[in-house]
Amino acid sequence: MVVLSGLSGAGKTTARFALEDAGYFTVDNLPPPLWRPLLAALRAKGVDRAALVVDVRSDPWLSELSEALAAAREEAEVRVLFLEARPEVLLARYNLTRRAHPLGGGRLSEELARERAALAPVRELADFVLDTSGTSARELRARVLELVGESRGFLLRILSFGFKWGPPQDADLVLDARGFKNPYYEPELKDRPGTDPAVAAYVFTPEAEDRYRAMLALVGLSAEAAAAEGRRGYTVAVGCTGGFHRSVAVAQRLAEDLASRFAVEVEHRDLEKP
Repeated sequence: MVVLSGLSGAGKTTARFALEDAGYFTVDNLPPPLWRPLLAALRAKGVDRAALVVDVRSDPWLSELSEALAAAREEAEVRVLFLEARPEVLLARYNLTRRAHPLGGGRLSEELARERAALAPVRELADFVLDTSGTSARELRARVLELVGESRGFLLRILSFGFKWGPPQDADLVLDARGFKNPYYEPELKDRPGTDPAVAAYVFTPEAEDRYRAMLALVGLSAEAAAAEGRRGYTVAVGCTGGFHRSVAVAQRLAEDLASRFAVEVEHRDLEKP
């Protein structure tokens, strides 16, 4: 379980979305006395990863936070993350978004100071305190996932397909392999799939290497960007006419060349089509 807390404007929303994208069941500002019943209900449904957000809006129950944490730690591993930023940074962020502070009713600088004081006991309970003053949203997402042990869960999925059967709807990136030499017109290769070494050798002519290297670079950079944003996975679809020769060969080689950088899963969707 992750308990996410911190100052308004310090990046809690970004951190919460990062955890949601990583598969956490997130609840915003549930009073601490209700944490234990919620965790029991989640376990009953097979949900084993939860993130609970607590901030100054929970002020009436903050005195009960320590007890709630102790009870939660009897049943699960708990990490408490507290996000903060320098006063001038928080002021600038509020002025940019024009949002009202949760405490309201006074000068913004005074409200921020009151909030910092109110959350000081929560900060003392934190396992990790992150100052987000100079941190981008992407960097914050990556750091949060690293701290909760999710940074190694990224999966690169490479899927071959045939355009004649329709492109996959869930692909993040679609590559066209129809520009490679087509084994279909070679009688001895026509019935052999793209996984066959002879077919791959036919597809990857010396003239085709530049095209393939460009694809490899694009996939690598795109997957790295997705991982840095905290995404759990990224799907690359490689298509040719029927999904039997060229796309299969390219997808297979991409998977092999990227296996040292990512956890890779390769699938040939249309290989068995007539």
